[in-house]
Amino acid sequence: MGIDWEGAINVRDLGGLRTRDGRVTRTGAVVRSGMLDRLTPRGWDGLVGFGVRTVVDLREEAERSVVPPHPVTFVNVPLDDNADTALWDHIRANDLDGTPLYYPVFLERKAERCAAAIRAVAQAEPGGVLVHCAGGRDRTGLVSMLLLLLADVLPEEIIADYELSNRNAARTNPRYCTLRVLERHGTTERDALMAVLAGLDAVDYLRSAGSTAGEIEAVRARLLGG
Repeated sequence: MGIDWEGAINVRDLGGLRTRDGRVTRTGAVVRSGMLDRLTPRGWDGLVGFGVRTVVDLREEAERSVVPPHPVTFVNVPLDDNADTALWDHIRANDLDGTPLYYPVFLERKAERCAAAIRAVAQAEPGGVLVHCAGGRDRTGLVSMLLLLLADVLPEEIIADYELSNRNAARTNPRYCTLRVLERHGTTERDALMAVLAGLDAVDYLRSAGSTAGEIEAVRARLLGG
């Protein structure tokens, strides 16, 4: 569900998505977005009024310029690890950046960072949690995918949510849309993400990376209820 907060980028609620067992994810539990740096005072009022009480920022420290106001708790979980230049040189040299094509190699190399992002959501205080990066597509898309997999959301629902980011980008900043990268690889967002989902058991992956059973259950409870 799209959300309109003044100055917000690529915001949507991860509620209302269907699971394999016929349930739907809870509205207001987890929100994903791009940077909050351009939120106006009215936009911040909208965020707080929506019920968000924890913001998980996936950006590196050098990217941050805004800390959310009271009563919102701020948690920074830098996901990319830009210091790992070998990883990012590989991703960029192979024209994978900005697409789900980089997810497999990133998941392999940065499992502990992915688990840390999930932990931040699991340990958040009551209220809504907002997860964001800069554009709200790549880092946020990866963490959102893991969260939704833990809630056993249907693959087609996860893919449909992911596809919204480039649609939003095409309307607001066409240069940010990376569909042509996928075309160069002879694939689509749907097929590239389906390949990731088909080869990923999120529970096993995160447990191997240090997530506890309690953290995984806390994410499920947040997204699905008791």
